[in-house]
Amino acid sequence: MDKLLSSWSSTVESLPENYVFPVDSRSGDATVPICNTLPVIDLTTTLSHDRQDAVQQILEACQDFGFFQVINHGIDDDLVSDTMRVVKEFFDMPNEDKAGVYSEDSSKKCRLYTSTYDYENEEIHLWRDNLRHHCHPIDDFIHLWPEKPARYRDVVGKYSLEMGKLSSRILEIICEGLGLGHGYFGIGVTRAQLFSANHYPPCPSPSLALGLPKHCDANLITFLLQDEIYGLQVYRNGEWVGVEPIPNAFVVILGHQAQVISNGKLTSPEHRAITNSTDNRTSIVYSINPMPDSLIEPAKVLINDSNPPVYRAFQFKEFLKAYEVKKDYNEGALVEFKIKA
Repeated sequence: MDKLLSSWSSTVESLPENYVFPVDSRSGDATVPICNTLPVIDLTTTLSHDRQDAVQQILEACQDFGFFQVINHGIDDDLVSDTMRVVKEFFDMPNEDKAGVYSEDSSKKCRLYTSTYDYENEEIHLWRDNLRHHCHPIDDFIHLWPEKPARYRDVVGKYSLEMGKLSSRILEIICEGLGLGHGYFGIGVTRAQLFSANHYPPCPSPSLALGLPKHCDANLITFLLQDEIYGLQVYRNGEWVGVEPIPNAFVVILGHQAQVISNGKLTSPEHRAITNSTDNRTSIVYSINPMPDSLIEPAKVLINDSNPPVYRAFQFKEFLKAYEVKKDYNEGALVEFKIKA
């Protein structure tokens, strides 16, 4: 427990050396502009006569950016706000109340830890604490979730059910845009669903540290809920741009598996989380992942003589093994799965 940032970060005046990133990967002192042209999709338009326009907007966002923010998504604002509150309450609790879920065993289905799953072998630590647990099917995992705050399981349980519905809805729209069959993203590639909450305490030297380094997501798709504190940046066209938090909106981020299944039509964007010196920042990630034995390959309907497969077929567990062994969490993670011309 003494490794948790929340245990000691408020007592230090300078950043420990093992949290200082190399010059070429840290956020630095340069101001990254907030980008006002990043796509924001009003999901109510998918229920109207403008549905085809909305489907096209989402497809173009997935092709050009690899992510978008979604508003009017159908999840009650009070539930979204309450979930953020209860997560913040969890991180604000004394260590003795969090001890029951703290673990350095990465195989646990629910655990609180700091930095990454491999803390002991890291040269540089991330400036974050993380609570992560499986949440689908809920009845299989809810007994493992934190018992405190007392309402955590109830609130996060309701939130997880709604996020499962929203993810299915968004994936179906992407299927429609790509011309894939109804329900193409079936249970094999969407069953493993994870709830992950990041806590980024104030950092004494934000320009030297990172909450999360530049990376692409290894999964199929991510739904990110930000609080009001800015901290998400996306790498686009050779430069970093800031993603302004929109109250109760979700940032939808495509993962490597979506890029493979679309045969490269969709992109998995590089992004990172920066730190700041004054405010706690909290973000909540709902991650949709294939099952380990799921076969991932370009959708056959997208393959023809003029559009040959870019990637070979593989099981998701093979990808994860390569992802962790190479420790290349960006576009390089897909290199060995590409078909050589």
